Amino acid sequence: MTQPPNQPPQGGFGAPQDQPQQPQDQQTAQQPQGGGFGPPPQTPPAQSGFGAPQTPGQGSGQATPPPPAQPPQTPPPPAGPPQPGYGYPQQPGPYAQPGPYNTPGTPGPYGQPQQPGPYGPQPGYGYPQPQYPSAPGTPPAGGSRNPFKGKPAAIVGAAVAALLVAGGTIWAVTGSGDDKPAAQKSSDSKPSGPASSDAPVNPGDGSGDGKSEPEDLNAGRKAGEAKVLWYKEAPKAPGRGAEAPGMWITDKAAVKAAYKQVFAYNVSDGRPTWEPVAFPEKICAVTPQKTADDKVVVAYMDGSSDRANCNRLQQLDLNTGKKGWSAEVAEGDLFDSTLSLELTVAGKTLMVGRSQSGTAYDITTGKKLYDVKRYGQACFPGPFAGGTRLISVASCAAGQPAEHEEVRELDPATGKVKWTKKIPKGWSVRKVFSVDPVILYSTSEDRKRWNVSTLDGDGSVRSQVDTDASFNPECGWVVLRRDLQGCKAVVADADTLYLPTDAGRRRNEILAISLDTGKEKWRVKSPTDTAMTPLKMENGRLIAYAAPSYDAGGRIVAIPTKGSDHTPVKLLQNPEGTAMIESRFFSKDIDWVDGRFYISTTRLSGSKDSKEKLMLAYGK
Repeated sequence: MTQPPNQPPQGGFGAPQDQPQQPQDQQTAQQPQGGGFGPPPQTPPAQSGFGAPQTPGQGSGQATPPPPAQPPQTPPPPAGPPQPGYGYPQQPGPYAQPGPYNTPGTPGPYGQPQQPGPYGPQPGYGYPQPQYPSAPGTPPAGGSRNPFKGKPAAIVGAAVAALLVAGGTIWAVTGSGDDKPAAQKSSDSKPSGPASSDAPVNPGDGSGDGKSEPEDLNAGRKAGEAKVLWYKEAPKAPGRGAEAPGMWITDKAAVKAAYKQVFAYNVSDGRPTWEPVAFPEKICAVTPQKTADDKVVVAYMDGSSDRANCNRLQQLDLNTGKKGWSAEVAEGDLFDSTLSLELTVAGKTLMVGRSQSGTAYDITTGKKLYDVKRYGQACFPGPFAGGTRLISVASCAAGQPAEHEEVRELDPATGKVKWTKKIPKGWSVRKVFSVDPVILYSTSEDRKRWNVSTLDGDGSVRSQVDTDASFNPECGWVVLRRDLQGCKAVVADADTLYLPTDAGRRRNEILAISLDTGKEKWRVKSPTDTAMTPLKMENGRLIAYAAPSYDAGGRIVAIPTKGSDHTPVKLLQNPEGTAMIESRFFSKDIDWVDGRFYISTTRLSGSKDSKEKLMLAYGK
């Protein structure tokens, strides 16, 4: 397979990094450094852990325009001793020393020359950027070894990759003709449902017996490679593009929202499981989690004008497509709008977050349970995180000397506060890596320092991450609100946090961090030397996705987490013939369920020039 032209490299908390950087005098955003809870650093050395100064670097965010071919890079961080615990004063740090962000082309403080690049001025406040596939054959560039330490926690305005474009037809994939290579066996469970054959399957879209010659993505499939079980093309979208949020996999159906519709496909053959559910206006939010009985809630706009609100709720059964209860979310007080909503599920509770409050519903019946409103010292509940627990982050005393944030755990059924954790002044909780246990990623007000803390069941600090490794948790983007659970490349179990590293600007390792000590336990390198993303825990093993390279498709591996041998075991090897398609899902959802790998886009381009893939399913 030939190398795709101008493929942007993958990034993490920041812009893609495998190519030269824009001259620094053209950048508008000040680059942050430092980490931990404490005052800003002044002079070297750098530190690690909770309360340690970090090095400057790029922020993260997504936008719709196509990206330039040569993204920037950042300098490497210095090493230094760990800083003592929560709230300790910072030692003098490197931020006050001259270079490397003033004079392009001159060596930085750690021997890395700064190189000019294509990026123009980048507006200030923003969010983590899209993840780009590594440019095949491009050697890793130097730079910061930690995007938390070497990149700003939030800078908007980075470019995103060009999208594949929209079509309208839905096809299932034909097989590979007489070529029937044997797939590699795995110890994992086999996919449920009927086995896929190499014969064309009925696409289930009214075209009859499937002999209308759909695109054959299995052509030339090699021995040992998995099949594309089926694929779907995206529905038409407006020229400015549209959102395609959420992907839910049940025993029966793979369900996907896109623009104004929700689609469902049989997991084994891709035939439509039920007729697409259409909404009168565009979908604006979905519950990322599904309930135990496979229910979700979709929010859609109340109109198409610029003044429309995201305030209509519709419950949906993922296995049947039947609509359940519906509701209209009321506006809050002044400045507490439904311009955008945040939906999260905790047990049987749906929490709907406005800009400054929340309303809880029984997700089964739609009955309103309670409101989460202003409390205490002018504390306004902001974003929520759900799952086995319900976590709320509130902004308190905004604009006042006592301004700070608070994290609370709420009882999902009643809204009763279980504990409250006051965050030190000048710090903001940007992400919740996990709700069980609670793991918070915070940044300083000036975006120069970071902190990752694990909390005990009463809200006290259990540990703080203390490592000089470079993290790349692939945290998506949001414009009007913080998406607390937007990091898709983070997995945690009871005692370990798993994060992808950013070694040499190639996210090719997974780092295991003890939640008891905050120290690194072990790390493992990608078997393909491409970006490797933690997906989930399964039977005591960490399931991870290794991105495609220029000569191979992506790979699903299982990493043993106990003992001393953490060698990845291959579970599924995607075909080389679809490596370029995999690589071009610049904004994507991925999942591994019952021996199948699913990948789908979360953004439709709206282009009419060619067909855009909505979702693919791989298996044996």
